[in-house]
Amino acid sequence: MAIQKILICDDSQTDLANLKNALQSTQCVVLTASNGDEAVEKAKTERPDIIFMDIIMPGTDGYAACRTLRDHPMTKDIPVIFVSSRHQKADRVWAMMQGAKNLIAKPFEPAEITDVLATF
Repeated sequence: MAIQKILICDDSQTDLANLKNALQSTQCVVLTASNGDEAVEKAKTERPDIIFMDIIMPGTDGYAACRTLRDHPMTKDIPVIFVSSRHQKADRVWAMMQGAKNLIAKPFEPAEITDVLATF
């Protein structure tokens, strides 16, 4: 599957900007969301090819949003990659149990983000 549309979700404008910069070389359409609810709605309407999402956000956190995406017929096949400061082994295991395909630790190198795209 060629990645053409990417949704990034983080409540930090700085982290959103860092993700956008990391994806700049991909020539993909990059959509943004600032919380879990917004990410779920954009995923349903925009149908991105992949989602990069923070875990710790006010309101609906990344875990809950990931479960909602995993359980909805329109979004269940969209891979979710967590990008978070929570990156202990237990966090990684829990992320996978929620339906995520990977967890990238903040701070990240841009190549860590773009390398993930090659696996889908």
